[in-house]
Amino acid sequence: MIVLIRHPPLAVAPGICYGRRDLAIADPDSAASLADAARQALQGRTARIWTSPLRRCRTVADAIGPNTADARLIEMDFGAWDGMAWDTIPRAALDAWAADPLGFAPPGGESGAALIARVAAFHAAMPGGDHAVVAHGGPLKVLEALLRGRPVDLLAHAPPLGSVTAIG
Repeated sequence: MIVLIRHPPLAVAPGICYGRRDLAIADPDSAASLADAARQALQGRTARIWTSPLRRCRTVADAIGPNTADARLIEMDFGAWDGMAWDTIPRAALDAWAADPLGFAPPGGESGAALIARVAAFHAAMPGGDHAVVAHGGPLKVLEALLRGRPVDLLAHAPPLGSVTAIG
């Protein structure tokens, strides 16, 4: 069984692009309740716990138990867009991204193809057994598609903040 956990909402103003910014969870108590939900989803199984190295994921992973941080699980690098309000990013740039989510990269950032490649490398290296993965919307969207044997759709919705998805 593999349990995918997306970090809870963050202490950031609505409408801000945040990728690799190391932001805190808005409600620190939410980490414990999310960890409880992850343990319930694991149904008593002993799982290896993986996490993005960013604080918002580490907080949840630490509440679940001993874990391993893996940089391949970090959120997409939005480069110069990171920290900007989405509505201040030029419309033409957002349209270019939507037209080519695999090839387009924000200035100084990462393309969708690069995100898929690093998450696929993490997936390929996962040993057998049960796992819990605490990460971000982008990497979890990719990892879930890979685990289910489906094509990756970078324009699909990411799992909701504070969600737990059990596979297998």
